Amino acid sequence: MRFIDTNVLLYAFAGDSDASDRPEKARAVLAEGDIAFSVQVFQEFFVQATHSRRNDPLTHSEAREAIEALRAFPVQDNTVDIFFQALDIRARFRISLWDANILAAARALGCASVLSEDLNPGQDYGGVTVRNPFR
Repeated sequence: MRFIDTNVLLYAFAGDSDASDRPEKARAVLAEGDIAFSVQVFQEFFVQATHSRRNDPLTHSEAREAIEALRAFPVQDNTVDIFFQALDIRARFRISLWDANILAAARALGCASVLSEDLNPGQDYGGVTVRNPFR
């Protein structure tokens, strides 16, 4: 199973103003299935996708409907245990707490990889390898 980071979701729901091939690649990743998310990813997606600085912001309802549809896949809740695991990952790999939280959630769900353009592609973060789906 592959864990989907926020940036992949944002590209998947990008409007026509994004001329890159990232939206198409992100949509293909979601269509393949075998994916998982966390509540943190849904929160970050909602904030960024509806932000007025975005070229084509989603409405509150559109973002909510997108998240509701994605609930069909495994979703890791934010828990105190995940938080403390993230603190350990942060210290070990010297990364942001937000990125460490993504890795902790992916590990808790049993995901082999995290699809993201953040972090170091190809690096193994304690059993979870980061893959950049746009390379």
